[in-house]
Amino acid sequence: MNAPIHSAIFTEPAPYWQPGVDDTLECVAVHDETHDVRTFTFRAVPARRFAYLPGQFITLELEIDGETVNRCYTLSSTPTRPDTVTITVKRVPGGQVSNWLHDNMKPGQHVSVLGPSGEFSYASAPVRPYLFLSAGSGITPLMSMSRALADLGPQLDIAFVHSARTPADLIFRHELVQIARMRPGFRQAAIVQSRHPEPEWHGLEGFLDLAALERLVPDFRQRAVYCCGPAPYMSAVRKLLTDAGYDMALYHEESFNFAELAASPVVEEAGCQAETAECEGGFEVRFAKLGDVITTAPGQTVLAAAQQQGLRLPSSCSQGVCGTCKTKLLEGKVDMKHGGGIRQREIDQGWILPCCSIPLTPLVLDR
Repeated sequence: MNAPIHSAIFTEPAPYWQPGVDDTLECVAVHDETHDVRTFTFRAVPARRFAYLPGQFITLELEIDGETVNRCYTLSSTPTRPDTVTITVKRVPGGQVSNWLHDNMKPGQHVSVLGPSGEFSYASAPVRPYLFLSAGSGITPLMSMSRALADLGPQLDIAFVHSARTPADLIFRHELVQIARMRPGFRQAAIVQSRHPEPEWHGLEGFLDLAALERLVPDFRQRAVYCCGPAPYMSAVRKLLTDAGYDMALYHEESFNFAELAASPVVEEAGCQAETAECEGGFEVRFAKLGDVITTAPGQTVLAAAQQQGLRLPSSCSQGVCGTCKTKLLEGKVDMKHGGGIRQREIDQGWILPCCSIPLTPLVLDR
C-alpha cells in the first residue's frame, strides 16, 4: 500500500502576503552556502503566498539582548516559487545581527518582518539583455533576479559576473553553473582575488577591470547593468563603465548600504517638503526620555535636525524603509512620507519614523 500523500498538497492556494498586515515568518530550513554565509528559508504564519519583485528586501525585527533591532536583508529567493522566502546572510565579524542569526536562528523559530520593499529590480526597466555585476554578499538580489528570469524567461540573454575573495567564498557557485548549463542564454563567470586554497582554480584571478569585462562580456555596452556589492566595488564599477563610454542611463545599483548609512550622519538640505502651508516655519521637538530639545528648520526631518544638532538617534536607511528609527509620537503632528518601514496599524497607534517625518506642529517624542 502506498504511503499517504500529505493532504496540504491538495488544499486551496493560500492568500497572498500583505505587507503592513502580515508580519510573521517561521524559519523552516537553514543551510550553509560557504564557510561564513548561510541561507535561511521562511514560510508565512499563517500560510501565505509571497508576491514581490526580484531584488527586493525585507526588514527583520529581532529581539537581541533585550533590545529591538531592525536589519534589512535582500531576498535571495524568487517570487516564481511563492510559498517560501529566503535570505542569505554573511557572518560579519562584530556584526550584531548577522552573528545572532548564524548562532540562533533555527527551524521552528518565528520572526517579525516588514516588507518586501525596494526599487532595485529588473522589473523596473524594459526587457533587454542584462549584465549582472556583484561582489561578496551583494550577489543576493541578482541571484533572486537570475532565478526568476531562469524560471520565466523563454529566451534569456544574461551575463553574470561575480567577484569574491577566493573560490571558497563564491556564494551560489554550483547553482549558477547549473543555471548556465540548463539555460543557453545565461552565461556566468567568477573572478577571485586569490585562488588559495583551491590551486586548481581555472577562472579569472584578480579584480574586475575593463580588460576582464571586455573578455567576458564583449557587448557589455549594449546591456542594462545591475550592480550590487560593497560601496568601493560599486564605485569602481561606475568608474570602469564611465571610462569605457558606457551609457550610464542603463546602469542600476542597489542604493541601500545600511551599515554605512547607520554610521554616517544624515545630510539633508532644509527646504519645505510637506504639502501644507504649516511647513513655513520650523518647530521644537522634545524627547521625553532623553530630556533633549531640538528645533527643526522649515521642511527638515526630525532625524536630520537631531543629527545636525549633535543628538544621535538610532537610524539606518534614513529613507523610511528599514524602520530602525521608529518612535512613538506623544504630542503633535508630522508629515511622514515613508517607504514601507512602518505598518499602518503602527501609524494608527501613533508611531512615526523620524527619518522621513517633517513636523507640522511642536512635537513630543517618547524617546
